[in-house]
Amino acid sequence: MKKTTKYRRNGIQWAPWSQLEDLDFADDLALLSHSHQQMQENTELLNTVSTQLGLNINRSKTRIMKANTKNNNPITMNGEPLEETDSFTYLGSTINKHGGTAEDVKARIQKARVAFIMLRKIWRAKQIKTNTKLRIFNLNVKAVLLFGSETWRSTQKTLKRIQTFINKCLVRILHLKWTDKLSNTTLWKMTKQLPIENEIKKRKWRWIGHTLRKPPNTIT
Repeated sequence: MKKTTKYRRNGIQWAPWSQLEDLDFADDLALLSHSHQQMQENTELLNTVSTQLGLNINRSKTRIMKANTKNNNPITMNGEPLEETDSFTYLGSTINKHGGTAEDVKARIQKARVAFIMLRKIWRAKQIKTNTKLRIFNLNVKAVLLFGSETWRSTQKTLKRIQTFINKCLVRILHLKWTDKLSNTTLWKMTKQLPIENEIKKRKWRWIGHTLRKPPNTIT
């Protein structure tokens, strides 16, 4: 990646004197460019440098996402066009070309639902204490649900959707019936849960604190 981006300014303008050209984690790479020409050049150069090192880019796992552009020409690699997509997942977070966090929240709720269902024997077990079940829920379901929530755009619609999912999970853990009419406040008090709006705010402030402690010249 250093050879691909060295002495080039083909990234997204991030600050007056710095550009964000790529996101790298192991072999999970994302190239960023302002224009079609720059992206084509970066893709070709990355492919050339990788080949020289004996690394082959998997075309079937490579996607192109365009945002705010009318250029319909494809990005090619070895003369063949790469598949275009409206969204992609990077390090567990869903990024959509229209921006916002609706798609990411939807994906997190689905993953958390799967995690909750996989633990259904735990929720049904009478020999396991409720407090233990709630700890398991926080560590294995809620943690999956709120992954990346520090960067979410927290609209009332989004918060309500997340809170509804959590409330349903808590009701099932407590084995409550629909006839057991409880207010949300009572439910949260019984399960020692914060309203999701407050919890996400705490996560955001914690993340902002980590960010501000970094050197002032970092892109973060």
